[in-house]
Amino acid sequence: MNEEIQAQLDRIERYATLKAKEVLNVEETALMLGISKSRIYHLASSREIPHYKQGKSVYFKKSEIEEWMLQERIPTREESSRTWR
Repeated sequence: MNEEIQAQLDRIERYATLKAKEVLNVEETALMLGISKSRIYHLASSREIPHYKQGKSVYFKKSEIEEWMLQERIPTREESSRTWR
């Protein structure tokens, strides 16, 4: 039980740290998006996700990642029906 509680506390701490940061590394970006680090590297290398490089390190601006996540908005049924009238 102690290990489970510690794991939960560690996860909460990671999310709290993530919330406070403006620039994220690959691991933090993967945590934010809920995908693997290898997928993040793939998205960056194929230039599908906005990122920055400093030497061999890859960084992400959190606000740009949030914009990227929301770039393909799907209209609601109500919004779609208005365009058909």
